[in-house]
Amino acid sequence: MRSVVLDTETTGMPVTDGHRIIEIGCVELEGRRLTGRHYHVYLNPDREIDEGAIAVHGITNEFVADKPRFKEIADEFYEFIHGAQLIIHNAAFDVGFINNEFALLGQSERAEVSDYCGILDTLLMARERHPGQRNNLDALCKRYGVDNSGRDLHGALLDAEILADVYLTMTGGQTHLSLAGDGGDGSGRQMPSPIIRLDANRAPTRIIRASEAELAAHAARLAVIEKSAGAPSLWAQLEAPKES
Repeated sequence: MRSVVLDTETTGMPVTDGHRIIEIGCVELEGRRLTGRHYHVYLNPDREIDEGAIAVHGITNEFVADKPRFKEIADEFYEFIHGAQLIIHNAAFDVGFINNEFALLGQSERAEVSDYCGILDTLLMARERHPGQRNNLDALCKRYGVDNSGRDLHGALLDAEILADVYLTMTGGQTHLSLAGDGGDGSGRQMPSPIIRLDANRAPTRIIRASEAELAAHAARLAVIEKSAGAPSLWAQLEAPKES
């Protein structure tokens, strides 16, 4: 399944007061793997950005003055998200703003994102899994060991990348394998190991195959186990040819 982790920044809230989108950030997942494709744009909203919003994301009126308007990027943005499952933290907020932007252009066929995209709200998911706890993105990063040290201010693309890591960890079952123990939080609970994003262009992992001597020693050991157990080992059963 193709998924797009999405976040937006806006001039303020709520959308019903005429606030607009000023940044969109998206990262693509295929089969629970980051593809390296992303979509990112800053937008001129044709209105002032609230001081409170600037304090959150740091995007100023001067910065967006020469940026494109939503109508200029509407087609490419639509093509990037069309048919994907959108993964959004507090989806009602972002989806409401996206619907509004398409509606302002008179594009009624695009003005309801849920008609052409699936929507998964990680805030609702987190509330179900951790009732009564803080479930904002920073709290989830701490809970799941996701590095958000570069997040001094909100930013749509950075937040989408962080949310992708949180989502994959939150939905991936076991989040760490601790053989020696990697510490706890003071309550005796084992804490998840931090996620480290590997370079997609890194050299492939070296594969070391067993030597003939090692294979012979392995077969001899299995023979001892089978004799002791009085039955074929699981290895032998898996390697035996299946009857047609």
